[in-house]
Amino acid sequence: MASVPCVPAEAGRSTDSTAVRPAGAPKPPKRFKRVYIEISNVCNLHCTFCPDVSRPKSFMDPVLFNEVAKAVAPLTEEVAFHLLGEPLLHPALESLVDICRALDLPVHLTTNGLRLTPARAKTLLNPIFRQINFSLQSFDDNFPGHDNTDYLRAIFEFTATALRRRPDLYLNYRLWNDGAPGFGAANDRWIAEIKKNLGVDVVPARDLRWRKSVPLKGRVSLHFDSRFEWPRPDRPARSDRGFCHGLSTHFGVLTDGTVVPCCLDKDGVIDLGNLRTQNLHEVLQSARAEALRDGFQKAVLVEDLCRKCPFIARFDAKARRIIAGQRSTPARPRP
Repeated sequence: MASVPCVPAEAGRSTDSTAVRPAGAPKPPKRFKRVYIEISNVCNLHCTFCPDVSRPKSFMDPVLFNEVAKAVAPLTEEVAFHLLGEPLLHPALESLVDICRALDLPVHLTTNGLRLTPARAKTLLNPIFRQINFSLQSFDDNFPGHDNTDYLRAIFEFTATALRRRPDLYLNYRLWNDGAPGFGAANDRWIAEIKKNLGVDVVPARDLRWRKSVPLKGRVSLHFDSRFEWPRPDRPARSDRGFCHGLSTHFGVLTDGTVVPCCLDKDGVIDLGNLRTQNLHEVLQSARAEALRDGFQKAVLVEDLCRKCPFIARFDAKARRIIAGQRSTPARPRP
């Protein structure tokens, strides 16, 4: 696949400025839908569905974050403060958010919500936030049978404030526990609390193949999904054929500046380069990145970690279509 031109990291500004675009003309589409910036791989919980990292626990330095944000801003529709770790633990979160706002770089954040203090709630109301996800299943996984009143009170208070002051903000209550032991009864309890506090009726999603999101009020939704296993180098290989959106719709940057092709490479196994020493252009155009991207377009998994990724099974239908298309295309005659 031909490579797409990429803005060098040191440029630090978007190429779609009005100086080269007629007034009123639409902005050109961004190359990526989302870039995952792992501002923290430190977490205050130990969820059974979320593996630990082998890397040193750390927070991304604000100076590095500033350089990363400037590099990705021209290329992506939004950034997600997530790969692993709890973003609300970052001691300089407000500064990171201010950097994104100065760059007009929308933010998508996923949190377990346990550190949703009044100060953090105020930060999350910053206009640069596009969507915030609350992983409710984290509470049950760490505190089974415990009273969740105080936990939910903070989330519902934030929701009420957001509905008044940020009606454009998307809020997702996540219950990504389908298939976990006792998930049905646990979800019934969450749904009862949501009904009571938001004053809405809730019809749970029954078939996750067709419907996962249930609208609640305004832009607040309840989102269901099944658990999944993270890829690990010590897993047996699943297949050498498959498809992934890594490096086509998204990529990730770990706390130390390491660039990875997708949001599930938690340990930087597929290390494409590091933004402390390289610019983003050379990282994304490297031979390893090109081979990975080209392989996905041909349904060929060139990296060992990809062959061992259970999540990639969700794209098997796409892979089969690619393979079928290759078989149905007649070979070109040799000259």
